[in-house]
Amino acid sequence: MVIQNHPQSSTSETPYWLTYGVDAVIPVEIGEPSPRLLLEGGSEAIEKDLADETREMAHLTEAAIKQRIALRYNGKVLKRSLGEGNLVLRRNDIGPPIPGEGKLAANWEGPYKVREVLVKGGYKLEKLDGNEVPRTWNMANLRRFYSSEGATA
Repeated sequence: MVIQNHPQSSTSETPYWLTYGVDAVIPVEIGEPSPRLLLEGGSEAIEKDLADETREMAHLTEAAIKQRIALRYNGKVLKRSLGEGNLVLRRNDIGPPIPGEGKLAANWEGPYKVREVLVKGGYKLEKLDGNEVPRTWNMANLRRFYSSEGATA
């Protein structure tokens, strides 16, 4: 078993210390005390008392780092939304494969019209003739359809 005795960048503590409340000591240091053990002296009892507080601080530091990373990532995400009546294409690879179509089949099908906008990015679609498309669709499976003015739908 390998004991990692290097401080982590996020918590600035060793994983062994966060788990057990003391630093890892190799067997050689137990028989013949090293300068590290001699300088620390009897502070082991005090360190064990502070272990819970240090774990809590490490947890808060880790949560702050994760929040900063999430904010940086989410700041670069382009939010897309559709309104009722917008024309969209839907992904073609959802559901069972159509017999006779291979890998050269179209990736997108449509256009469809957005019938209803639901909460959290869900959309109900309808065909251009007014028939409703079963199930709701997420924005990840839809793409806005742009047509030229002279084209017929």
